Amino acid sequence: MGHERRKPVTLLEVAAKAGVSRMTVSKVLREVGSISDDTRQRVRQAAQELGYLPNSLAGSLSSRKSQMVAVIIPSISDIVFSEVLSGVNSVLRPTGFQTFIGESGFEPETETELIRAMLSFRPAGILMNGGMARSADAEGLLARRNCPAIQLWDCDRRALDFSAGPSHEEAGRLVANHFIERGLRRIAYVGAELDKDLCARRRYLALNASLAAAGIDLLSVTCEDRPRQAVTGRFLTEQLVREHPEIDAIHFLNDAMALGGLSYLHEAGFPVPERISVVGFNGTSLANAVRTRLSTIDVPRTAIGEKAAQALLQMIEDEDVPEFWQAPLVLVQGNTTAAA
Repeated sequence: MGHERRKPVTLLEVAAKAGVSRMTVSKVLREVGSISDDTRQRVRQAAQELGYLPNSLAGSLSSRKSQMVAVIIPSISDIVFSEVLSGVNSVLRPTGFQTFIGESGFEPETETELIRAMLSFRPAGILMNGGMARSADAEGLLARRNCPAIQLWDCDRRALDFSAGPSHEEAGRLVANHFIERGLRRIAYVGAELDKDLCARRRYLALNASLAAAGIDLLSVTCEDRPRQAVTGRFLTEQLVREHPEIDAIHFLNDAMALGGLSYLHEAGFPVPERISVVGFNGTSLANAVRTRLSTIDVPRTAIGEKAAQALLQMIEDEDVPEFWQAPLVLVQGNTTAAA
């Protein structure tokens, strides 16, 4: 037998159990009006015993105020975005706001539908990942929004009301200089989904431009139909060194792909960093490093979420906020590249 659905508990049922009027229950639950402490306690106890759940959407529509904040990120399973989300929640939840999360998967059509659905709930604000190929429909929806909108993870192309994130172009230059200072000239880039992740593409282009200025040609091995995970890093690294065994340095799109590439290099007998140097991006490997300490660009992921949420709260209170907050980047020297 299937599970039998129960009808939601109504205000009238709570009122009957507490021995008060429906209006009194409404006032108690909305924390308004002059009502005795004893009555308030009876109403709350009745609501709790019956399992009454308030209609938050109805409340927000009537008051024109919402405690919901919409957040659209590419993937909850990606530790980068889950840590950004953690920063957002650490600031918003103590103030009574709750986040409503959507995953775009870096797909413009999915993002558009999420924007349409979330704005229909009239949220207090919306936070969205930057560096994506946004559709014209999405841009139109955002232009007609009636709440603050904040861009996450991107500070090169500042958009919406506030941007919080790193400069991906700066990250590309940092890696290029790191390789150049160590005399490395046979350099490769390994990445995936650059047509979807425009932030990653900007890192790649900045790396390429900085190396070209130093007279170094960058070799690139990328794919658009594989995930940005360790398995893809391993697969592409095997392809790279098989076709170009002369390579002496590799920059990976992220730490996950770098760790996958390292696993292949170790198994194939390529000493790291003596034969090939490796640098990742985002710093997610640092917390779990044991023997292999990946050289990587560390990004303050949680702080990005915190700064974005703080700016949102200021805008909700009609306070002035700056146009952006640029996250500081640090190239952490591990044991996958030699000292300069």
